[in-house]
Amino acid sequence: MTTRKPAAKPQRKTGVREAAAQATRDAILKAATKVFAKYGYDGGSVEKISRAAKSYDRMIYYYFGSKEGLFIAVLEGIYQRMDDAEAALDLDTTRPVDALTDVIRFVLGYYRRNPEFVTLLNTENLHKGRHISKSLRAREYSSRAVAIIAEILQSGAAQGLFRTDLVARDVYLLIAATGYFYTANRHTLTAFLGEPLELPAAVTHWEDFVIETLLRTVRADENPELSLPHEDIKWQKSQPAASRARSSSRT
Repeated sequence: MTTRKPAAKPQRKTGVREAAAQATRDAILKAATKVFAKYGYDGGSVEKISRAAKSYDRMIYYYFGSKEGLFIAVLEGIYQRMDDAEAALDLDTTRPVDALTDVIRFVLGYYRRNPEFVTLLNTENLHKGRHISKSLRAREYSSRAVAIIAEILQSGAAQGLFRTDLVARDVYLLIAATGYFYTANRHTLTAFLGEPLELPAAVTHWEDFVIETLLRTVRADENPELSLPHEDIKWQKSQPAASRARSSSRT
């Protein structure tokens, strides 16, 4: 007599369910990033976001608790993506000049390739940082960025190439400022200066100038030859006659 084995109970497909939930959450975050970048925090309604994500309003509240919670998650996401990209850089800190140059090129290039990053930070600054200040993760991203700069500066100082009194946070802020300001204000500055700041040659000119400026700032006094001479790139269009007249009238 053979005994039958009891039929196996069907197992719940928790993995599939979790993957679907993560996909829904990711779709909402992606849609929210685009909507908030386009309409700002006040104009980026839950309805617009759920419609863009092809989801439902209730799913936003389920995963993020509130519109503010979603916006904080968006800000954390853009910081994390930049942090991950920077961490992936193949930096040789034993060659501090090259490493610092690579970091500068990365930061300026990242802002340029990710205009939503700049737009979202502009929006949050209009709100005086009240949303990102509630994030428990934002500071860890800035800590790693500053730590990379600190390691490069320490290596340069040990080799007698860089000053010993540099503060990594200050150098980080200087790099970020040069990239952020140029990208955030490129349209108004193009009109104001009458120069096409988005042309590839103009971007390259600015990047080279920033690198030279930073290297001059960090170099040790006994190493004046550290900075490479700035290459003059003829990218600027000649000023219109009216602009020249205004300029000459001010002198």
